[in-house]
Formats: sequence, structure tokens, C-alpha cells
Amino acid sequence: MIYRVEIQITTPVHDTEITDRVEDAVQNLFPNVTFEQNPGEIIGETHSLEQFATLLHEQEILDTARREFFKHADSESFRFSVKKQAAFKGIINFAVGSADELGDIEVTVTVHDPDVENYIDHTVPPTEDGQPQPVDTG
Repeated sequence: MIYRVEIQITTPVHDTEITDRVEDAVQNLFPNVTFEQNPGEIIGETHSLEQFATLLHEQEILDTARREFFKHADSESFRFSVKKQAAFKGIINFAVGSADELGDIEVTVTVHDPDVENYIDHTVPPTEDGQPQPVDTG
């Protein structure tokens, strides 16, 4: 199945930070991102969560990811936030509660085809005893 998505990534860049380093942190999770720089923030765009999904599998946090994705999903999109500091190390740490002092990396995934639920199932399949399970995309 072909998935058609647009992914927008936004994160603040504080005066104490180097913009290129913040971009590196984002690229650790989303390597194909293209950036636009605005005063005090960067906005990135990509069309794939492939590397992000690989990291979720490696870190064995699929259940956490599914919970975060579905918690902030509607019929057209889902969103989530990850900690910028962890991203500097190539680690996914979902941001819950208030943002830390560096700010979080905010991600919005708009799904054009097929639909949000199928895309989430494809990206982070349900698990049983910690093991990803096949998903019927019927």
C-alpha cells in the first residue's frame, strides 16, 4: 500500500542555541527533512516517518508511540511532541506535560491516503507481549 503523508516539524531555537545543532537534532529523527528558518524557530517538512519508526522499534516503545499518536489524532492528522534534548542523541522521548526549557519538537502528520488509523498501524503496529503484530490492511 502506498501512504501519502505530509509531516510538519516545528521547534523553537533559543538565543543560547546554534540553529545548525537544532537542525541536526531534528535530522537525527527525521533525516529527509527540509528546513525553513524563521526568527526563533525552525520549521521542517518531510514525507516519511521511516527513520522515526525504525527508532521506535529499536527502542521498543511502540505501545507508547501508539498511545501518543492516537491521543492526538483526528480524521485527517495526528500530532505528537518529542524532547529536543533527547533528539540531540538520536533518542525518542515523548514530551508529556509542559515543555522543558529548550522547548519540544512538535510534529504534525497529515494523512492524505489511506487514513490516519491505517497509517498509524503501518508505522507503529500493535504489539502482543512486546512483539509487533501483523496488521490486516484489508
